[in-house]
Parts: sequence; structure tokens; C-alpha cells
Amino acid sequence: MSDISTFRADILKALAQPTRLKIIEFLRDGERCVCEIFPAIGEEQSNTSRHLNLMQAAGVLTRRKEGLKIFYAIKHPEILEVVDTVTLIVKQEISGRHELMKAV
Repeated sequence: MSDISTFRADILKALAQPTRLKIIEFLRDGERCVCEIFPAIGEEQSNTSRHLNLMQAAGVLTRRKEGLKIFYAIKHPEILEVVDTVTLIVKQEISGRHELMKAV
């Protein structure tokens, strides 16, 4: 049981970073080359590659090589459901806090 908990935590940790969430959003529409990813998210190539490797190792992304280019894609479409659910929670929290501030 703890192995499953550890694996779940690894996947959630792989998502729990702003740069990685930018990458996930960029890959939402499908596979992309690293050469497209780092300029699109406004990060250095080396930093982007580190995040991509971490997410691939955690099972969040797939990677394939074509000549000199490396392509990444979201491995499980359910990852987008997780990100969308968190986004919904964030919106609800922001709305609730806004309402609370108006009451003060």
C-alpha cells in the first residue's frame, strides 16, 4: 500500500511546480519538440529539459527521439483532469476570498 502512496506522491510532486504546470498546459494539445517548449514557456532550455526529464521519470510524460529532436507528450490524458480540477478549486478559493474581503 505504501508503494502506491509513494508513486501517487511522486506524480503529484512532478506536477507541483509552476514551470511544470506551464509545460503541461503547453502540451495540452499534443506532442511538442523541446525546441518549441522552452521558448513557449519562457524558460532556459537546460531548466526546461530538467523539468521534462523529471516529469518523464515520474510517468507524467512520454518522450521520443526523431533524429536530433526530442518530443514530449502527456502520457495519460487524466493528468489534464487533475490539473483542471485543481484550477477549479483555485477559482473557487479566489472567489470565496474575494467575497470575504468584500464583507470586511
